[in-house]
Amino acid sequence: MTKQLTAAERLERMLAIVPWVAAHPGGVSLSELSDRFQLTPTQLEECLRIVWMVGVHPYTPDALIDLTLESDHVEIRLPDYFTRPLRLTVAQAFALVAAGRSVLSAPDADPDGPLARGLDKLAGALGSDRSSVVDVELGENSTEVAVLQRAVTERRQLEIDYYTYGRDQLATRRIDPWSVQSVDGFWYVKAFCHSAEAVRTFRVDRIRDIRPLGTNFIAGSEDSRIESFRPTDADPQITLNLAPSAGWVVTQYPIRESKTLADGRSQVTLAVSSPQWLERLLVRLGTDAEVVASDPSLATCGSDAARRILHRYLK
Repeated sequence: MTKQLTAAERLERMLAIVPWVAAHPGGVSLSELSDRFQLTPTQLEECLRIVWMVGVHPYTPDALIDLTLESDHVEIRLPDYFTRPLRLTVAQAFALVAAGRSVLSAPDADPDGPLARGLDKLAGALGSDRSSVVDVELGENSTEVAVLQRAVTERRQLEIDYYTYGRDQLATRRIDPWSVQSVDGFWYVKAFCHSAEAVRTFRVDRIRDIRPLGTNFIAGSEDSRIESFRPTDADPQITLNLAPSAGWVVTQYPIRESKTLADGRSQVTLAVSSPQWLERLLVRLGTDAEVVASDPSLATCGSDAARRILHRYLK
């Protein structure tokens, strides 16, 4: 059975497929397209069928991407808007330089590669050199990231002392590191954990010590992409009414459902990774959040956390 692509996977493919096909006047064959982007015919159809809806305001036919799909042939023509030189505002250019600098700050990044040269040109357009426009340092764990990346490359097992935030517990684990990535401003390592006998994702800034071992491993075939938290149907849920000042919750955490209420507040349903995580969130939100409904196991999280904090304060 063909694996159905997620929305993120379809977007990722389309960002590569559309400009590649558009660069071939007369189009390409579907079989060539499938082979190049390693997609089955069904997956390719999932990606292409959304192209007809892509364009710019006012979304009239002349402002939409023109896609012709016949038998084993596809052709894509971009509207004039997409072919004109991109004109960036100063804020947009600065954001691009900052994002590029963060990539160059990663261990083993090429300081003289194509990205660096492109940033120099962009910074020059801003009237300065790249280093004086913005300086980015990705936290204080660059040494740990370098050790982990080397272990991934060498397929070397590691022993780590890891602090589990949700359980407030420090434990030693033996892992087979598969990949190291930066997600939402934090570095993570995805690895097979021999203690749990399962694949786990570890946040690098919570690793207290790393000790390379003298044994190697064979990398697993599971998707190596890293997500800080992937909710499942088995996770308990909570529904909150959030004040406008708590709108950041929607952008920082996986939301199951969201709607705007008549009084301007937002009602959101979240999957909960652990009661401890929810306690911290509710304490942080304070009066900006009202619990509407929750899984029975989460019913007293907010009051329990507040009671413990008050008890410590009064001691």
